[in-house]
Amino acid sequence: MPPKKRNSGAAQSKELKPSAESASPDKKESPEFSVKKHRDKDAEFVTLCKSLRVTDLVCDRAWTLWKSVQESMDEVIGSQQLPLWGACLFVTVTDMDAACFTLTQVLKAVSLNVKLFVALVRKLDVNLDTISTQVNSALTRLEKKYDVTLALFQRFEKVRETMQSCWTMFLLAKGRTLQMEDDLVISFQLLLCALEFFIKRCPSEILQPPYSKPINKVHSPPTRPSRRNQSKAKSRPPEPEVDMQLLETLSKENDCNAEEVKNVYQTSFSAFLDSLDLSRSPYFPQVNVLNQQYEEHYLKTRDIDGRLFFDGDESVLAPKFEIAQVERTPKKNLADDDAVLIPPQTPVRAAMTSIQQLRGDLISSGDQPSTNLATYFKNCTVDPTQDVLKRLETLGQAFSQRFGQTVGPNCVVLGKQRFTLGVKLYYKVMEAMLKSSYDFPSSKLLNDPTFHTSLLACALEVVMATYGESSFKTAGYNCGGEPSETDMRFPWILDVFNLTAFNFYKVIESFIKADSLSKDIIKHLETCENLIMERIAWRTGSLLFELLRQEHEGGAAEQVETPASFSQPLQHNHTAADLYLSPLRPGLRVLPPDSPGTPSSQASSQAPTQPGPTLHLPKSNSLSLFYKKLYRLAYTRLKMLCSFLLSTHPELEPIIWTLFQYTLQHEYELMRDRHLDQLMMSAMYAICKVKSVDVRFKSIVTAYKNMPNTNQETFKHVLITEGHYDSIIVFYNQVFMQKLKTNILQYASPRPPTLSPIPQIPRSPYKFPNSPLRVPGSNNVYISPLKSPGIMTPRSRLLVSIGESFGPSNRFQKINQMVNSRDHSLKRTLDLSSAPKPLKRLRFDVDAQDEADGRLVVNSVILESWFINFTATHDIVF
Repeated sequence: MPPKKRNSGAAQSKELKPSAESASPDKKESPEFSVKKHRDKDAEFVTLCKSLRVTDLVCDRAWTLWKSVQESMDEVIGSQQLPLWGACLFVTVTDMDAACFTLTQVLKAVSLNVKLFVALVRKLDVNLDTISTQVNSALTRLEKKYDVTLALFQRFEKVRETMQSCWTMFLLAKGRTLQMEDDLVISFQLLLCALEFFIKRCPSEILQPPYSKPINKVHSPPTRPSRRNQSKAKSRPPEPEVDMQLLETLSKENDCNAEEVKNVYQTSFSAFLDSLDLSRSPYFPQVNVLNQQYEEHYLKTRDIDGRLFFDGDESVLAPKFEIAQVERTPKKNLADDDAVLIPPQTPVRAAMTSIQQLRGDLISSGDQPSTNLATYFKNCTVDPTQDVLKRLETLGQAFSQRFGQTVGPNCVVLGKQRFTLGVKLYYKVMEAMLKSSYDFPSSKLLNDPTFHTSLLACALEVVMATYGESSFKTAGYNCGGEPSETDMRFPWILDVFNLTAFNFYKVIESFIKADSLSKDIIKHLETCENLIMERIAWRTGSLLFELLRQEHEGGAAEQVETPASFSQPLQHNHTAADLYLSPLRPGLRVLPPDSPGTPSSQASSQAPTQPGPTLHLPKSNSLSLFYKKLYRLAYTRLKMLCSFLLSTHPELEPIIWTLFQYTLQHEYELMRDRHLDQLMMSAMYAICKVKSVDVRFKSIVTAYKNMPNTNQETFKHVLITEGHYDSIIVFYNQVFMQKLKTNILQYASPRPPTLSPIPQIPRSPYKFPNSPLRVPGSNNVYISPLKSPGIMTPRSRLLVSIGESFGPSNRFQKINQMVNSRDHSLKRTLDLSSAPKPLKRLRFDVDAQDEADGRLVVNSVILESWFINFTATHDIVF
């Protein structure tokens, strides 16, 4: 029944791992390379090793790896050998941590660009242990750094008139001042600082508006002042270090916040200029000096030579298909005369746009409680205002310091700016939560420090994701392993605030419902929620295990989540109070224990220390919702894996799901310090084994790697016993099968266990009932339920009511054709109970701007003129 573990990969891994003695940096190996020692190897391979100046030991180990790779491939064409040799050398050098050559040097030697070379190295992972975690981490870091540098250089090319040394200076400044060189936003702001330095030193005649007349221009000193003017020249005050107006112009032209750029200049770039003695020099820096210093930095980091971007070197150029995708920006459907030129959506432009939208949403929000919020605080039984302010002060200091430690020593001020934005969003969302919940038990919740810390952490996660510092798009999906010191991806914010993942998850749904977030940010928070359910909430010491223990051992009246409820849609009607003040049964109000209307179970829960019979604790709302979402996530991932592997055996999917669900419900200790997908793959292999379906673990792992949001650590680094990790195969044999052997064998008997119901999977967990529905056949026309007429004014809404007169019918003919072109019924998604149904209306919403959604957003000032133009070409007949 247990699978046989492949020995080739393991043996190879052990053979390739350097001993402590040979890998020690203190043990100097001879730099000499002896060709005579390698006569048993291919002559071209030896020549490549010699050109890259590797040691004899590196050559031997790389050749051993090459022979292993060669055996695993059906056929190797002659032209493929050289790139594969380069890949084997790179893997070997990285594993040994040997400083033999840089990445650019090996790219040159094998004539490949960065993307193709990284893809080639990843293809070597034919067995479970071919590529080590160290190599995979190095590849990921190099790829991230390359993507950021490429995006920045593509932006920099538009101002080529400056000088090549400007780009070199920027690369040197980025390398010296930032620990997170893959931070796109701060790196771009640093690039603007370098441009300011160069532009103000350029002659005005070679510059174009708006840069041709900076106010505080740095001039070269006159060649030889006359005696008459010498006294004037001596009394001239020193030129300012930074031209603020020029910096503001650069920021404005590039959709960047000027205040943030100024702070980057003052905290990081000025210190860099001082280190080069360039702060007040009116001259351009010497190119050879910049090149020499950058050369030292590049050789020390042993990765990509950023200067090659400027030279158009093939090894760093972006593939043509990527450039084509960037340029394919949707164009508005306007007449030729009214056509608006939409610039390409580059990574830099997308980042700047997201930041602008966030700042725009927070213009009316302050970093202090608003009048309405202060009233809520004062109306509490205990006013939480002082506790809130003290908590913000303490957490603000912790956040800023950790931000500086992670990003760069001079970036504490930037951390304070991020924190201030987070505080504004924190207050805004809190007030929205209070306004939307009339029966919100505000006094108890607003005095709950865990709720406040979670809400602030969520607000800061949104801010950092907007800036790209916590984005899974730019930094990748952190599925396993410990984050690096320069990794700000989730759950970095939890570590900063010492906040448990389970408590953080409670606020996510309420946060999304309370604020108008972009689709990208909602997707980011959903990813954070998935990470919590998959792995983070199952760490030792998590509150989740204590709740599960209470549910299973403390006489809970109900199970964590009954399988019978799987067929019911997941309701998104939970408030923050439901989850943070849990356990409470839905629908029960908190009453004093002596109240005649208090149910016995509720009174027991409020005074659990009173003597008496065994208590039946009420069900935890937070745990119940967690398991509902966990089951739906687990089945979604299992269904995808089954579609890859078991399309010819569809009958196995519900059986695998039954075992998987049983494990999560009854053997939840198997999830401790492990990943949800590890149990999923083990359940699949177990059922395939007892059902005599030939599916090997290697096939499961190969299919799993093709799923989104996966990481090789999930199947290579699985907890076996405390402190001991091994592959998923060892986990299955020694842990999973031993724990569930009896249950697994039941599926081979004539009377197998009853199958668990299949959970109902919504299209999107966060599509709430009040979301507008797109009119079938249209691009920018949406229908949504009409809100109370009392809150709608001509300034905020333009209403088109069916049944009213709009003038000549020919105005609406085109929209009429568009709406009726497809036979779709639009169903109302909001239950208005017994209230009279209002007229259906087409609403053009100007409050909730969502560019990515394609909704038609119209400024109230130009609404009337826009509608006249619109109705002149689009007619509706009802």
